[in-house]
Amino acid sequence: MRAWLWILLVVALGGLFFWGMQRNPKDLPSVLAKERRPAPDFALPVLPPYRAEWGETFRLSDHLGKRPIVLNFWASWCYPACYEEAPVLEAAWRTYKERVLFLGVNTQDKEPEALKFIAQFGLTFPQLFDPRGRVGVDYGMYGVPETFFIDGEGRVLARHAGAIDQATLEKYLKEALP
Repeated sequence: MRAWLWILLVVALGGLFFWGMQRNPKDLPSVLAKERRPAPDFALPVLPPYRAEWGETFRLSDHLGKRPIVLNFWASWCYPACYEEAPVLEAAWRTYKERVLFLGVNTQDKEPEALKFIAQFGLTFPQLFDPRGRVGVDYGMYGVPETFFIDGEGRVLARHAGAIDQATLEKYLKEALP
């Protein structure tokens, strides 16, 4: 009898594992976006190239409700997706920086590698450092890259998993902008 219970348990866990592996992370819903919840606040250190303009620590709540925010989680070890989207995000920042705040959150990474990545792509929008990935947990992040769109009222409008392309980014920006 015990042997059958173990076999049943192994089969059930195997089936659950197989089902989970079949799901596309882009299709996994974000409770924050689905229910248009307020964006979770955080305070993170600003990476050195941006400290002159943004200070030592960036607190999200200081910027909520002023203009839409694009919050992008990335890591230097995230190849090729983070490498594909970095130029797209930088180009959009240069176009929309007066109307939309773009934020990069380097997560679960080492600072020297993050700084090399930033220099490689010439990123000029503010970059924050979250080596333990705690903010990503608050946002329900599944992996990098992921981008969250926060509307002008400070509510999470949408979540995009994976590298974001220009057309998709423009679609979300149109939703976020008044």
